[in-house]
Amino acid sequence: MVSVKEALQIITKHTQMLNSVTLPLISSRGMVTAQEIYSPLDLPPFRQSAMDGYAIRSHKEKEYSVVGEVAAGDGKEFQLKAGEAVRIFTGAMVPKTATAVIIQEKVTRQADSITINDEVVLESNIRPRGEQISKGSLALQRGTKLTPSAIGFLAGMGVTDVLVYGKPRVGIVITGNELVAAGEVLKEGQIYEGNSKMIQAVLEEMSIEGCTKYQVADNFEGTCEVLKKAFQENEVVLVNGGISVGDHDHVYEALKVLCVDSLFYKVRQKPGKPLFFGKQNNKIVFALPGNPAAALTCFYVYVYPALQKVMGHEGMGLERRQLAVTKAVTNILGRTLLLKAKILENGEVEILEGQSSAMLHTYSLANALVLVPESVDSVPKGGLVEVLMLPN
Repeated sequence: MVSVKEALQIITKHTQMLNSVTLPLISSRGMVTAQEIYSPLDLPPFRQSAMDGYAIRSHKEKEYSVVGEVAAGDGKEFQLKAGEAVRIFTGAMVPKTATAVIIQEKVTRQADSITINDEVVLESNIRPRGEQISKGSLALQRGTKLTPSAIGFLAGMGVTDVLVYGKPRVGIVITGNELVAAGEVLKEGQIYEGNSKMIQAVLEEMSIEGCTKYQVADNFEGTCEVLKKAFQENEVVLVNGGISVGDHDHVYEALKVLCVDSLFYKVRQKPGKPLFFGKQNNKIVFALPGNPAAALTCFYVYVYPALQKVMGHEGMGLERRQLAVTKAVTNILGRTLLLKAKILENGEVEILEGQSSAMLHTYSLANALVLVPESVDSVPKGGLVEVLMLPN
């Protein structure tokens, strides 16, 4: 059995990034850049009007002659003389000879002349060439997550393809005789299987989609067969249930038969003590507890940072903060406590009722986990605790 800190160190040591792959930009959402990206052009590539109005070449008077019009996308150039102006629209190319753009609300127009009703500020309402980024400058560092805004930024520079770290194929193996699919009629002793949907949902929050679900009853031969198939088809295998030491728990023995290297089994924590992490060649496997709240906690604390690293993220794990707790906490177990909690508007953190490893209702109200180390037996009201921010 290992500590929480030791478990995280082992995961970091034995988890490797996937190979990089070149993808169309639109297909790269949520992925991470595998190389630095430099701008192929100035952005904007010309002096650009920031407003609808008039581009002028300044002189001492308030009146200007309007000699033309420039709309967005027009490539025509005007050689303005002092005292001349052109009607211009947002995004349009500002004539090289223009000294300012005056917004239309500050102008009175009569026929082919305008009167400016404000002081002229040179270069006002003009986006200079390369204002956002200049040609050859670093646009995105290696290890940057491609969010919708990052994709839009690259698309605006004309980038069509990007080199990114791959997304892992993830298999979810669900074990248990008692589990039936939603929609079926429950018989005595049966429950609906929801953990696979929960795990799939949190994977999709990480932009990992299209995972494969496998389900197996509580028998040794079937467990071996399904796990073998899951390893063949995926880089990451997540097993849910069957990892304890009961007569009907076969996952641990099946993993040994499949020559999976056991890197740790059991963590000094509550909930989620019977957690397994191992490798089969370059593939990793987590065996999560069957109780849903314990499984989700183990996912957030251990699987989440592992998948981040596999996909090339520089940051590891959930964001952590030190916050004051609203009530005293006691820890008489000698294990690390991982408690469902909610951060309040005043910045304090409240530990919620209903900490059972089988209860997801409390999790649906939580936005954080409070981590109380195994070496700490109590925290007073108002004392600082380590808080893991959930991605929701």
